[in-house]
Amino acid sequence: MPVLTLSLVLALVQAAPAGRLPLDPAVTTGRLPNGVRYYVRKNTRPEKRAELRLVVNTGSVMEDDDQLGLAHFVEHMAFNGTRNFKKQALVDYIEAIGMRFGADLNASTGFDETIYQLLVPTDSAHLVRKGFQILEDWADGISFDTAEVRKERGVVVEEWRLGQGADNRMQKKQFPVIFRGSRYKDRLPIGTKESLEGFNPAALTRFYRDWYRPDLMAVVAVGDFEPRQIIQLIRTHFGRIPARRVRRPRVEYSVPARDSTAVAIATDAEATSTSVGAYYLRPGRVDPSRAAYRKSLVGELYASMLGQRLAELSQQPNPPFIGAGGGPGRFVRGTEAFSLGAAVADTGILRGLTAVLTEVERVDRHGFTGPELERTKQDYLRSYEQAFAERDKTESGSFVEEYIQHFLTGDPSPGIAAEFAMIKAMLPTVILPEVNRAAQEWLKLKDRILLVNAPEKPSVKVPVAAELLALFDRVRGTDVAAYQETVSAAPLVEAGLVNRPVVSETRDSLLGVTRWTLENGIRVIVKPTTFKADEVLFSGFSPGGNSLTPDSLFTAAVFATQLVSLGGLADFSLIELQKKLAGKSVFVAPFLGAYQEGIRGQASPQDLETMFQLTYLYFTAPRRDPQAFEAFKTNARAQLANRGASPAIALRDTLVATMSGHHPRSRPLAPVIIDSLDLDRSLAVYRDRFSDAGDFTFVLVGSLTLEQVKPLVEHYLGNLPATRRGERWRDLGIKPPTGVVEREVRRGIEPKSQTELVFSGPFSFSRQERFVLRSLADVLDIKLREQLREELGGTYGVSVTPAPSRIPREEYTVSVSFGSAPDRVPQLLAAVFAQIDTLQQQGATEKDLAKIRETTIRSRETDLKENGFWLGQLAAVDQNGDDPKVILDSSDLLPLLTPERMKQAALRYLDRKNYVRVTLLPESKPTP
Repeated sequence: MPVLTLSLVLALVQAAPAGRLPLDPAVTTGRLPNGVRYYVRKNTRPEKRAELRLVVNTGSVMEDDDQLGLAHFVEHMAFNGTRNFKKQALVDYIEAIGMRFGADLNASTGFDETIYQLLVPTDSAHLVRKGFQILEDWADGISFDTAEVRKERGVVVEEWRLGQGADNRMQKKQFPVIFRGSRYKDRLPIGTKESLEGFNPAALTRFYRDWYRPDLMAVVAVGDFEPRQIIQLIRTHFGRIPARRVRRPRVEYSVPARDSTAVAIATDAEATSTSVGAYYLRPGRVDPSRAAYRKSLVGELYASMLGQRLAELSQQPNPPFIGAGGGPGRFVRGTEAFSLGAAVADTGILRGLTAVLTEVERVDRHGFTGPELERTKQDYLRSYEQAFAERDKTESGSFVEEYIQHFLTGDPSPGIAAEFAMIKAMLPTVILPEVNRAAQEWLKLKDRILLVNAPEKPSVKVPVAAELLALFDRVRGTDVAAYQETVSAAPLVEAGLVNRPVVSETRDSLLGVTRWTLENGIRVIVKPTTFKADEVLFSGFSPGGNSLTPDSLFTAAVFATQLVSLGGLADFSLIELQKKLAGKSVFVAPFLGAYQEGIRGQASPQDLETMFQLTYLYFTAPRRDPQAFEAFKTNARAQLANRGASPAIALRDTLVATMSGHHPRSRPLAPVIIDSLDLDRSLAVYRDRFSDAGDFTFVLVGSLTLEQVKPLVEHYLGNLPATRRGERWRDLGIKPPTGVVEREVRRGIEPKSQTELVFSGPFSFSRQERFVLRSLADVLDIKLREQLREELGGTYGVSVTPAPSRIPREEYTVSVSFGSAPDRVPQLLAAVFAQIDTLQQQGATEKDLAKIRETTIRSRETDLKENGFWLGQLAAVDQNGDDPKVILDSSDLLPLLTPERMKQAALRYLDRKNYVRVTLLPESKPTP
C-alpha cells in the first residue's frame, strides 16, 4: 500500500462526493453475494495476533413477546455447542491455544446488536483458519442441545441475579418514562426471570433462525496477517451460508418524540448516591459529511469547556455538586441527546441542578472566553497529534470498534490520517460565537427528560416534578454574571536550579536498560523502547509509607496525597495548574501506601520536561489550599453519607475487618472520619514522607533517549532533597486470623448472595513459588468455572485470585469469589471444596497444565512489547531482588507445571483448616 501523506489524505477527503467522508483506505471492505459485509485490515499491534468479530445487527429490541432475554440467551449458547465444537469444546480449544475465556473469547448483547469477540494467534495458519471456523459456527451452526439449554438457564438467571439491586429497581421505575411508547421500554437485554426460567426452547431457535442471517452480519478482522488470505477465508466460511429468501424486516426502532418535559424520580433504600440529570432529545441520523464532522467538533469543544467550568465549581468551598458535566451524544440508536447531569449531596438536588443550568445560561448570555477556547483547541489538537503519531502502533482492538460502528450505524471511519488533516484544517476556523451557540438548538427542544435518583430515607426530601421544572424558568429569569478568567503566566519552576551530575552509570545491553545513581542517592532505571511513539511511563518509590506515621496521624496520612493533588503546586491552584498545562500530554500523581510512598505518571516525549517539573514540585512545593480542602470535605461527606446502605459494601467491610483481625487501620470510611480531618496535619505527614528522596528509585520506560532524559534527571531529580535518614517500613501487625472463620452478612432485599472464601498463610516469596501459586489459582479457576457454572448452572462467574506479598512479611492469600441464589450457597461451597480435594489428592490434569503452559508463553509474547509491563517488571525485580534477566524469558518456570507440584501446592495453599469465609445473604424476613 502506498504511503498516505496528510496532503494526499486531505485531497481524498475533499474529493469525496458531496463532502462525504470516505472509509479509511487502510481497511478493505466488501459484501459477499449472500449479504455478509466484511472489514479487513492489516495491523501489527499486537504482533502475531488477530482480532476477529462477528457482528450481528440484531439485539433484544427484535425479540417477540415470548422471547424476552433470548437474544442474549442465544449469545450464551454460542459457547455451549456448535457444529464443529461440541458442548464445552470451544472454550477448551481456546484455552489450549493460550487464549483466555472472557478476555479473548467473549460476546455481548445490546438493545440493537450482538457482537462476538475472538483473539487468535497468527503465527499458525491452522489457528487462523480455525478462528474463522468458530465465527462461521456462531453465524450458522449453534447447536441448541436440549441438555445444554437446560443448564445454561441457570447461568443466565444468575447473570440476571447479579444485576438486581438498587440501581436496577430505580431503572425499572424510570424506564417507562424514559422510553415511553418505545419498544426499548420492554426489551432489556437480560430479559425477565420469568421468561428465562420458562421460555419454550422453540422460541430460542426461532430467534436464531429469524435474525442470524447474512444480510444482518459483518465480519471484522484486524491483525498481523495478509489481508488477501483473510478475505479468502471469509469468502470460504461465510460465502456458503445461504441467503434467506423470506426475511422478517429489521425495523429500526426509536424513542417517540414528546412535546413536553417528562420527569422520572426514583428512590431506593439501598441507593448510595444522589444524582439529577436533564436530557434534551431529538431524532438522530448519521451524517458522514465534512460539515457534520465539523459540527460535531464544535459540540465537543463546547462540552469540554462547559465541563471545565463545572469542575471549577466543584472545587469551591461548599460546592453545589460533587461532579457535573454535559454534552451531545447518542441516546439510543435513532435518538440523539444533549445531556446535563450532576452527582449531588442528598439535600442538594435543586441546588445542583440550578448550578448546572446556570452555567449553561452563563454561556448562552456571555459566551466562553477567548483563552478558554484556545486552551481547549490546544488540548484537542494535542490529542490528535498523539493519535497520529501512534498510527502505526495503534491496538487492533481500537480499529475493530470503529468498523463495528461503521457497519451498525454508519458512523464515519475515515482513519486518523484523514481526521488529523481535517482537525488541523478546521480548528483554526472555529470561532467563539459558533461555539457559544452550539447548545442553543438543543436547549430549545421541547422533548426533555428530567431524571432524579436518590436514597429513600426520612432525612432526604426529594423535590417533586413541579419544583424541578420551575428551575428552568427561574434560572432564565436570574441575573447571571460573566465568567471571570484567572490565569498565571509564571513558570512552573523558577530558574536557578543547577544540574547535579550522575555519579555512576551501568548499562545492561541484554535488557536495554541503563542505571544511574545521583549524588543525592536517587537511583534511576531507564529503558528506551519503540513500542509506542508518543508514550513515556515512570514511577518512583521509596520504602516506608504510612506505616511510619503514628496511629494518631493515620487518617491524616490516608488523605494526604489526595489533598496535595487537589491543592495545586507552588503558586498555582489546581485550576490554574490545569490551565497552565493546556496542550500538554502529561500526568503526575503522588501516592502514599501502607508500606511505600512514591509518585507515578506518564507524558509525551515532547512534554518530558514538564513531567519532571511536576515531579520536582510534588517533592518541594505542595500547596496549601483551604478552599479546596473544604470542598473536598463537603464532597467526601456526601459520597460517604449512604455508604452503609450498600449490601456489597457491607460484605467488603466485613471481609476486610475479618482478614485484618479487626485492626483499627482497617476500619471503613465514614463521615465522622472526614470531620476529623485537619489540612495541616495531612500536609505535615506528606512533607515528612517526601522530604527525603535519597532512598527513592525511579523507573522510566518508553519513547525516549538517554541523551534526552539524562539532563532532565540531573536537573530535576538531582535537586530533590535528601537527608539520608535510611528508613524502612514498620510491621503494623495486620494479620489474617488462623483457623476457620465463617461470617454471614444479612443485608439487602434481593434474592441474591455473594460468597468470599480466602485462604492465607506463610509463603516463600521466590519467583518460582509465585509462579506455582499463580498457576494453581489458574487451574482452580478453570475447574470451578467448569463445575459451578457449566455443570451445575449455579453461578454466572467464579474468580480465583492469588496474592503473594513480601512486605511486611512473606505471606499469601488465595481468594475464591462467586455469586448465586442464597439457597444454593451450601451446594456450591461443597463443589468448591470437592474440586480442592481433587487437586490435593490427584494434582492438576495434564490437559489443564497444558493450557496454563500455553497461556504463559502466549502472554509473554505480547507483554514484552508493552511499556507498562516493563515498567512494572523493572520495579518488581528491583524491589524483590530478582535477576532482571528473568524478565526476558520465563521458560525456565514451565517445568514446574507438573501434577505432583500442583498437588503439593494445593495442600499448602488451599488448607481447609485455615480460611475465612464471608457470605452475603438477604435480610431475614420478620416472623409473622
